[in-house]
Amino acid sequence: MMQTETFRREMPPPLAPRPLNLPEPFEATLANGLQLTFIEDRRLPLISFRLAFRSGDANDPVELPGLSDMLSHLLTEGTESRTSRQLAEETERLGATLSVGSSSDFTTVAASGLSGFAEEILELVADVTLRASFPQNEVDLARENTKQMLIQQRAQPNFLASERMAQVMFGSHPYSRVSPTEEMLDRLRRDDLVAFRQTTFIPNNASLVVIGDFDQEALISQIEQLFGEWQPAKAATPVFPAPPARTRRTIYLVDRPGSAQSNIIIANEGLVRTSEDYFPILLMHTILGANASSRLFMNLREHKGYTYGAYSNLDARRLAGTFRASAEVRTAVTGDSLHEFFYELNRIRDEAVSEEEISNAKSYLTGVFPIRIETQDGLIDQIVNIKMFGLSDDYLKTYRDNVSAVTIEGIQRVAQKYVKPDVAAIVIVGDGADVAKQVRSYSEEIEVYDTEGNKKQ
Repeated sequence: MMQTETFRREMPPPLAPRPLNLPEPFEATLANGLQLTFIEDRRLPLISFRLAFRSGDANDPVELPGLSDMLSHLLTEGTESRTSRQLAEETERLGATLSVGSSSDFTTVAASGLSGFAEEILELVADVTLRASFPQNEVDLARENTKQMLIQQRAQPNFLASERMAQVMFGSHPYSRVSPTEEMLDRLRRDDLVAFRQTTFIPNNASLVVIGDFDQEALISQIEQLFGEWQPAKAATPVFPAPPARTRRTIYLVDRPGSAQSNIIIANEGLVRTSEDYFPILLMHTILGANASSRLFMNLREHKGYTYGAYSNLDARRLAGTFRASAEVRTAVTGDSLHEFFYELNRIRDEAVSEEEISNAKSYLTGVFPIRIETQDGLIDQIVNIKMFGLSDDYLKTYRDNVSAVTIEGIQRVAQKYVKPDVAAIVIVGDGADVAKQVRSYSEEIEVYDTEGNKKQ
């Protein structure tokens, strides 16, 4: 009986590394500058397409924040030859998926389905990319629906916290914009969408990634036919202001009277995605707060019972980034939760992590990585990130080696470089009167805002 109980309490050893078995991609570039990446995967009769552009929400005009999101939504709502309904019905008939999405740094037209319908699916991708017509009735409907979404967002503490954090950390940089505004929606015209699509959707600023079961020669021929006449243009290279440098710890309190919980974000300046510090900080993040066995989770949830979950977040983008710790806690323990957060943030800086912690973190990251790229969608998303962020061509092959090469000293070095409790921005969304009393000892500077984003006196 005692042997059985001992066995149950022992963590099983990590499995042997799984081989990646990544096929060599075929790379080519059309005369108009469109980059092609093909990876064959004949295990199943499936195919996935990603047409990605190096233009995202950060490239929105200053007077039209959220334009990329509106463009992404409306691309599939009608073309020169198909209505919104016809696009939806044809996609359904093929048993395919067709979607468009934008992030801060890039926009992606995505489609997938059975490889037997590859020609039809790729033609849909070309149609919405090159010939989206932005029908006025669809623009008006999207405008009104987005206005209603904005109202709903302001009722969500998570949104209020993310909005304030972005504005505090990025200042005048376009990363500070997290959603459209009602003023932007009122100004938006169909011609704005047409012009923005023409200037940002250009072949020499894009990559088409294809993974699946296909005939390479036939696929290249179809791509030439669909995209070969697409004219290149000079890609815009806007100059953005740098995010503001933080020099002191400040609390930004979004007053939500009567709130039963506090949403806490503690943020420091982070790094860009191509930074040499990426892998050491990834290990540090994994130990500190990436999952349910990390320090923050074990402290604030398992030991203290303050929250359902406490985590860290590594947000590394093309031009800037943040490193954050966050949780949703009961209002009554907001101050106590800050105490535990700062205990862990200081500990990761001041004390070397243990051999067991770094070993477990490496086992987790190297073990889960092959699973993430095992499916076509998982692998193609990784390839798109490599292309859009300018990562090395051998990034996937060297990922596990880069994780394994991180040292305890390297983790402490990046912790001291990026985790800076003394100059952190503390964003709290909660009952202002109750929360303010609990957190005054953590900063003499407390800025209070209402849920509409207006600063209170």
